[in-house]
Amino acid sequence: MARKRSLWRLAAAAAATAAWIGFAGPALAAYPEQPVRLVVGFPPGGGGDLYGRTIAQALSKTIGQTVIVDNKAGAGGNIAAESVARARPDGYTLILAMSGNFGSAVALRPNLPYKVPDDFVPIAQLVETPFGLMVDGNSPIQTARQFMAEAKARPGKMTYASTGTGGAAQIVMEMVKQKADVDILHIPYRGSGPALNDLFGGQVSSFFAPYTPLMGQIAGGKIRLLAVSTRKRIPSLPDVPTLQESGIDVVMTQWYGLAAPAGTPREVTDHIGRAVKEAMKDPELLKVYRADGAQESHLMGKAFGDFIVQDIANYRRAVEKGHLKAE
Repeated sequence: MARKRSLWRLAAAAAATAAWIGFAGPALAAYPEQPVRLVVGFPPGGGGDLYGRTIAQALSKTIGQTVIVDNKAGAGGNIAAESVARARPDGYTLILAMSGNFGSAVALRPNLPYKVPDDFVPIAQLVETPFGLMVDGNSPIQTARQFMAEAKARPGKMTYASTGTGGAAQIVMEMVKQKADVDILHIPYRGSGPALNDLFGGQVSSFFAPYTPLMGQIAGGKIRLLAVSTRKRIPSLPDVPTLQESGIDVVMTQWYGLAAPAGTPREVTDHIGRAVKEAMKDPELLKVYRADGAQESHLMGKAFGDFIVQDIANYRRAVEKGHLKAE
């Protein structure tokens, strides 16, 4: 009798498994059957919203469904990340991941309501925007080497503006200070507008931030870009050296990519990844991504995941060494 019950349980389990496979197989094969939602942690028109909308438009052409941008602004993108971490892992909710909510915030805020990388499946890195060390266009300082020499000669007297305490720019500049062995005072501002006003007014020595939104002022000579944080020079700025070329061994960027909630089926994320590869060939997308000196990226899947883990480690090391705290 016991043997019959065991056989019945095995048969029932096998039938249930077969039924699940029969259900899941066609569902995965048909993906996507409805519009895909891309959660962006910026308000419309702000920050990385342009990158999110651009990939959404291009991906809509290659994935077989409309990709709709859902703006969930606030807390530097952390609200968006939390919402996606808790979303159903069916491939219909994605996030525009970025170095803020997937990198610097993770290193700086140990009690975030989501975990990276545990709560997500990395799909693709899309674009990187370098940080830049900038001074007023009328400043006597011409190079990053000259700036650091001045900072070393006058410890604590040189200053740099950023767009807020605990942001990625502050942490990357902390890396610069640590590598160059200089003491430069941080002056945080609420946004680039007030920071630039004080830069032009001579209240701060420099501004450290992603420079791409300021390309017009750089090209016009109002801002002097001393160095960029990429490994190689930017093609559109061939005369601007990297930090490494300036004797400062720091390579960090502000990046954007796509991720899905943990548990999203591999077949689905692979399908999205293939669609992203095709979308990244879109001429209009490349025009937007390259317009301000940003650089498109091609890290996919595991390679993107490994990049995120290393990015967090880099931020965490700087945070711990600099004793930085969240605002």
